[in-house]
Formats: sequence, structure tokens, C-alpha cells
Amino acid sequence: MRIAVAGLGYVGLSVAVLLSQHNEVRALDVVPAKVEMANRGESPIRDAEIERFLAEREGRGLSLLATTDPAEAYAGAEYVVVATPTNYDTERNFFDTSAVEAAMDAVRAVNREAWIVVKSTVPVGYTERVRAERSDDRVIFSPEFLREGHALYDNLHPSRIVVGAPKGDSDAVAAAERFAALLAEGADPAERVRENADGTIGIPTLVLGPTEAEAVKLFANTYLALRVAYFNELDTYCEVRGLDTAGVIRGVCLEPRIGSHYNNPSFGYGGYCLPKDTKQLLANYRDVPQNLIGAIVDSNRTRKDHVADEVLRRVNELVYSGVEAPVVGVYRLTMKSGSDNFRASSVQGIMKRVKARGVPVVVYEPTLDAPDFFGSEVTHDLGAFKSRCDLIVANRWSDDLADVAGKVYTRDLFRRD
Repeated sequence: MRIAVAGLGYVGLSVAVLLSQHNEVRALDVVPAKVEMANRGESPIRDAEIERFLAEREGRGLSLLATTDPAEAYAGAEYVVVATPTNYDTERNFFDTSAVEAAMDAVRAVNREAWIVVKSTVPVGYTERVRAERSDDRVIFSPEFLREGHALYDNLHPSRIVVGAPKGDSDAVAAAERFAALLAEGADPAERVRENADGTIGIPTLVLGPTEAEAVKLFANTYLALRVAYFNELDTYCEVRGLDTAGVIRGVCLEPRIGSHYNNPSFGYGGYCLPKDTKQLLANYRDVPQNLIGAIVDSNRTRKDHVADEVLRRVNELVYSGVEAPVVGVYRLTMKSGSDNFRASSVQGIMKRVKARGVPVVVYEPTLDAPDFFGSEVTHDLGAFKSRCDLIVANRWSDDLADVAGKVYTRDLFRRD
């Protein structure tokens, strides 16, 4: 089957690689450098599985060609997966879906019959609206549940497959079921025969209405943000009151209904998805009673305020001890290990608050090829960074900092993402 993918970010590229195991895939991106890398068998993003699959593309029999030409990508495709960015527009308090609509326009200029599968995260109700506004019944939605740095792995080992199509449209439902089968076909063969906790066999697959599928995505990410915020607020309390946070967390999480996963404190939930998805869900609650969703959004801001205050308190202690104009170092802008993406990373919020108080900041970020980041010097020299900085702020611990552990401030208590 001929399939096209619009967008070579971590969602689009991972889906393209997954589907290219059994289908002819054309992947479109507007950035020529990304296209050239993919066609050379190199990944334009940091993802161990994608890097491995592309390097072994011939041996794995991948049929994947990247291009910047919409006609080459979309002509003859039965499905076009749209995986373009939907950044949160702070002025409109809504996702900016213009890139998704531009991709739809480009598809329809070449191919009127393809099923467009939106994988970009969109507001609840978006798919039904664009189907109506465009008089286009061949649009369905399929949320992604992927981690940055592990996107292909999560596609190969999916927790579930969800596709949204209007229940009253039998053609759309059939197309959704076929697309779900394509995703399952690309997964690790062991996943297709696995036994689930409820006794079912194989990958759990849901074909829902598109609006329900959109809600699944936003509510799932908001729950993850809730869990991050909960353990961060627990950590704030323990830090202020002088308690052993790690001990308290271990005691809490031995409760089997809570569990010991996703409980490591941080500077706040960040990355590309959780901040924007929680705000979008809150915007979708307009005229619907709620307290919790708004509190999740507010909690993240409060956490960053607290962490920044703790950093500034340590800066003041350095001044009182005789250090003139202490320099704060930020170790890595990335949100998690194994990723080169630092969009909306929580440490940036800490930087802004600290710099607003006139404290000089130096950034160590080896993946950033620029002399500065929002006015702060960027260095790739780790040794010089450690010697120059009087206090080092690290959202996630690294053994690279072991020799200067005494001047590192982190809340990464369990030393894992």
C-alpha cells in the first residue's frame, strides 16, 4: 500500500519508519536537511530505535523515501498521515492548527481520494469541525502516545491503538479499522500475541468517535501532568519542611494502587506535549465546571516559582560567603535523557526567573549550535562550564557532574527520567 506522512518530527518519522516495514511510504518535510538525512539513512532527531532502523534500512527492507515535493509524496497514496506541529497559541488560548490545515490543502491539491489521518494533537471537536467546514468526509483522527527519544520503540510496543471516525459513517469506520490494522502490523510481532492484564490477547485497539479519540489524547496527557505535579508538590513540601522526600515517596508508592512509576520529582512537567495539552484541555472546559484541570496548570507554574526561589536562595548564600557575582550554570536544556528536544523544557522557566533577578546564567547544551540562548552564553566545553559556574542547576542528574556534586542543585532524587 502507498502511504504518505506529512512531517518528519518524532511522531511523523517514527510512524513513517514503522509503516515502511510493510508499505511503500513517502515522507514529506519542508526542511531539506531533514529530508536529505532521512534518505541517507540518518535520523534527523535523537531516537535510538529510529537511528538503528534507518541505519539498517536495506537489511530490514524498509520502503521509505523522504521528499520536499508534495506531489511526489501524496500522489497515489491511500492514506496520508498528518503529523505537523500544533503549538499552543497563548493569545487565542487554543492550539494553532494552521500547519495541519496547510497539510490538508496540499494533500487535496494532489489527491482527492486519500484518507487523511490526523496524528497531530488537536482540540476536542476539531476533526468533526474540519470535516464539516471542508465538506471532506475522508478525514479521521488517530492520537499518538509516544515519548520523545523513544517514539519508534513506543510504536513497536504500543500500549494501545486508538483511531477516531464518525460512528454513522461506515466508510470512515472501515478506513479507521484498516489504519489501526496497519499500525498493529508494524508493531513487534510479540505484541500482536501478548496477553494483557484483562485476559485479552494482542494490542488493545479502540475505534471511537473522533471527538472521543481527541479527548483520550488530552485527558491521558493531563493525567500524566497531574501525576508529575503531585509528586513535585510532595517534594516542595518535604524540601521546605526538611523531610526526606525520597523516603516519603517510597512509602507512598508502595501502595499498589499508586505504584512506583512516574514519581521522580523534577523542575516541573515540560517538553513539547504536556504543557500545551493541559492548557488546551483547560480551554476546552469553557462553560464546563472544573477545579482539577486548572489546578494542574497552576501547579506547574507554582513549582517553577519554588525551584527558582531555591536557586536564588543558594545564590544569596554564595554572595554572603564572599563570592562576587555568582554565575549559575544550566546543565542541559533537554527535558529528558536520550532526547535532543528542549521545546518548553521546565528548566527554561527556571532560567527566566533567575535571570529576571539579574543573575548571570551560562548554559551547557552540546546539541545547540548557537553562541547564546535567549541572551545567555552557550558552551559545549563541559570542563570549563563546571569550573566557571558557582552553582549548577540540573533538571536531570548526570554522572558528568559527579566531580562537582557539591554545587549541583537538582530534584532528580531517583536519578532517572
